Amino acid sequence: MAKIGINIKQGKIELPKVIVGIDLGTTNSLIAYVPNSEKSDVCGVESIKREPRIIPVRGQGLVPSVVYFDEHGSPSVGHYAKSKIAQEPERTIFSVKRLLGKSYKDLADKADYVGYKIIDSDSTSEAMVKIEIDGKFYNPIELSFLILKEIKTQAEKELSVHIEQAVITVPAYFNDSQRQATRDAGKLAGLDVLRIINEPTAASIAYGIAEKKSGNVLVYDLGGGTFDVSILTLEEGVFEVLATHGNTYLGGDDLDRSIAEFWLKKHQLTSNQLSKTELQMLRMIAEEAKIYLSQDEIWGHAEAQFEQVFQCVNINLTLTLSVSELQNTVAPLIGETLKSVHKALSDAELKPDQIDEVVLVGGSTRYPGVMQALMPIFPHVFINNRINPDEVVALGAAIEADVLAGNRSDVLLLDVTPLSLGIETAGGLMDVLIPRNSKIPTRLAREYTTSVDGQVNLKVSVFQGERELVGENRKLGEFILKGIPAMPAWLPKIQIQFALNPDGILKVAAKELRSGVEQEVEIQPTYGLTDSQVEEMLLAGFQNAQSDIELRLNQETINEGNQMVYTAERFIEKNGQHLSAEEIAGSKQRIEDLRCLLNDKADRNSINKQIELLNDYTRPFAERVMDIAIGQALKGKTLD
Repeated sequence: MAKIGINIKQGKIELPKVIVGIDLGTTNSLIAYVPNSEKSDVCGVESIKREPRIIPVRGQGLVPSVVYFDEHGSPSVGHYAKSKIAQEPERTIFSVKRLLGKSYKDLADKADYVGYKIIDSDSTSEAMVKIEIDGKFYNPIELSFLILKEIKTQAEKELSVHIEQAVITVPAYFNDSQRQATRDAGKLAGLDVLRIINEPTAASIAYGIAEKKSGNVLVYDLGGGTFDVSILTLEEGVFEVLATHGNTYLGGDDLDRSIAEFWLKKHQLTSNQLSKTELQMLRMIAEEAKIYLSQDEIWGHAEAQFEQVFQCVNINLTLTLSVSELQNTVAPLIGETLKSVHKALSDAELKPDQIDEVVLVGGSTRYPGVMQALMPIFPHVFINNRINPDEVVALGAAIEADVLAGNRSDVLLLDVTPLSLGIETAGGLMDVLIPRNSKIPTRLAREYTTSVDGQVNLKVSVFQGERELVGENRKLGEFILKGIPAMPAWLPKIQIQFALNPDGILKVAAKELRSGVEQEVEIQPTYGLTDSQVEEMLLAGFQNAQSDIELRLNQETINEGNQMVYTAERFIEKNGQHLSAEEIAGSKQRIEDLRCLLNDKADRNSINKQIELLNDYTRPFAERVMDIAIGQALKGKTLD
């Protein structure tokens, strides 16, 4: 690929800047851009065209979204990391995107599927999930940052440019927590994330659907780890998502898993009999079988067969799979995607014949059974898969980035809010409810709770800005929600709602959902800010992104540690009669060890380790006390 020309100014080499589009995928990630100009010769007439391109990373377009940590804790990302999945499964993290914005409670029943260790981070199982490798703890934001850093750094080398700004795509069903986690990962990688856009919107832009001016589009996106179907309406180049439905745990990986389970059942084995390495090897062979049987020249022969010898549990197994067996094995999963298609149609209040275009996205749509299943539902529509399904989202994101750079106007953008809006949470952190560049009008809500028993008032402080700590942002106002009924800590359910109207007026409402106590204020977020001040705030957010994220991660760990100390002490105080003297002493010692680390401002890995030690120690008798409470409740009694 040709390099972009450099500039020489006052004796210094200045690399040009490029705005890129990034598809941060579950299985693979890609980065793309639109060159400034590209000459073509058609019928002897020279013309200039602007087409998006995938930027090769270490010579390849697809970058496996896999992170491997060696014995020294040094990370590797991409194809080399993927090669370690079977060799060192406990050090190799894949499907990071499935972890974003999730707690251990969300993932507990799926933890056995991976070789790495997913940590139950606290007693409530509500905090962000963590991965432990050699006593060090990593959360999904940090892991996503490593993937983004790799593709950004290598793309800069490939093009000889600086990359500071990006458009990053997410599934349409991603909630605010998952979108904010994606944005944080971008900031940590040194990227000013201009916009988070939905993957189906990006795919539609790449297909040039905007040129059709109006119509209804159904985007069927089956990737490696996630599935979603989105229905968009297009009017004068503006996309609006009418409905979306999907499953964050349904993708090509799950097709592979169903094949692996088919083989285990066929050979009368269970996953518990295989080592983590053997399980990952079996999964990779299943992927090979799926790809082999999905070839056009093979698919039409029902009894065509894949065969491979696999050594596990000290025996050699001959793994065979025919086309018909593949179809039967994955049919239930394809059936689940069709349920989502019908649900999205229903939610959009549309019938199949009202869909003007069906677009296939995601590498797993190469499985011919997808097209075979969709054709009877949409017999009137050509199902569009002419663009590489792995690349289409990144290409669309690059076009959106080109729009934001002011280079094209064929895709219209809605008005957006210039700076992020949020509230102050424990430790002086900024919790963003409405990210900057969100289209307006918009309305978002999030639930919070109290941290102290009997708390009856809650101060809500509203801030604007791009820094992780509220002290570095602009305070817009505050109010106190009074009259919350006295309840134990974490029991109240307090919903904070931000509503931003087309004029930029922000209404903030707080309501305790159990009692109905509520209050509302109106704020003018942009009052008193000039364009240059907005630019200064954006620049400060970008320049301090990495240090701010580090401060945020440290503060969140401290908050979690303080919560654990409070919870454990209250538990012992209330249930001491059900614990032995040894259990009480052991708990108090571990509580004190954690408190000392917090007071000494220890590093977050040390604090995380002590949280885990306290959690592991108290879990057995906490479960025992819970059993006693349930037993007494069934008898009409309560614990003292």
